[in-house]
Amino acid sequence: MHAFRIGIDSYCLQDLRPSALEVLAWAEAHGAEGVQFSGGAVPAERAGDDGFLSELGAEARARRMYVEWGGGQHLPFDTRTWRPRSIVPLCERAARQARAVGANVVRSCSGGLFRWTDEAPPTEELLAAMTRALPALRPVYEDLGVTLAIEVHFEFTTFELRRMFEACGAEPGGYLGICLDTMNLLTMLEDPVEGTRRILPWVVATHIKDGAVGLGASGLVSFPVEPGAGVVNLGAILDLLATLPRVPNLTLEDHGGSFEIPIFAPAFLRRFPDLTAGELARIVHLVQRNEDRPAAERARPLPREDWPAAGEERVARGIATLRRLAAGRDG
Repeated sequence: MHAFRIGIDSYCLQDLRPSALEVLAWAEAHGAEGVQFSGGAVPAERAGDDGFLSELGAEARARRMYVEWGGGQHLPFDTRTWRPRSIVPLCERAARQARAVGANVVRSCSGGLFRWTDEAPPTEELLAAMTRALPALRPVYEDLGVTLAIEVHFEFTTFELRRMFEACGAEPGGYLGICLDTMNLLTMLEDPVEGTRRILPWVVATHIKDGAVGLGASGLVSFPVEPGAGVVNLGAILDLLATLPRVPNLTLEDHGGSFEIPIFAPAFLRRFPDLTAGELARIVHLVQRNEDRPAAERARPLPREDWPAAGEERVARGIATLRRLAAGRDG
């Protein structure tokens, strides 16, 4: 069994406005072994500078740290207007940037919460458009040895992503893969362990994030918490990831905020056709698990506006927690 490597997503530190080199230095100083770059850590003008990317990659290698890249897109739409657009130029550019910096993963995140609004096209239309658009990326991604890692975000369930990959003629280990966000599964009404199991062969990158679920006025409320403080069974998820032929890096992502999940509205639930009563019951059980804790130990959301004051220390503790979790699973 290969050893896990623990890193952070640069999004964790975005309120500090560090440079990319400063993110690497912060991560190393706090015991991390890599960085997945997203957020604003690499300004657009620098992301297009091959000299800077080579310097960043060399610095990471000198520190024996992994680098994973961002900037991919998988939805062939401008999500502000929902007008169709080509994702090929943007994704090809991100792939070449990734190779320049020494990364073989390009994370793709197109936003989310699209089922929460009637302004977005239906999920089926988005998936059909992706099925038509994504195969055009295969030649350049295979040539560069890069995988477009679609984040499990607030767009599609693991059921839908698996079917979409199959419709694209993609196979695990190829040009398409998954960035597994362990807490986002809760928001998409998936048990984190079962969702991981469904999408496991496709996982090439991660956002390891603990979280919890509570009751709200319109249904449920999901929110991230410090690793070890929530109800996501990170140990079981790491056990599953450890079985992969190529063990992914464990990239910690953490932030404040919470997400309303209006399950009391039948029309909302109908937008999750693969959701079973059993899986919804498991989500409700996680609500109860948190409520059964002593009041002082219950997970509670951290308002986004409070993250800048608390985030840096929380991320540092999270790295240490993930290192302890991973230590017993490393061969």
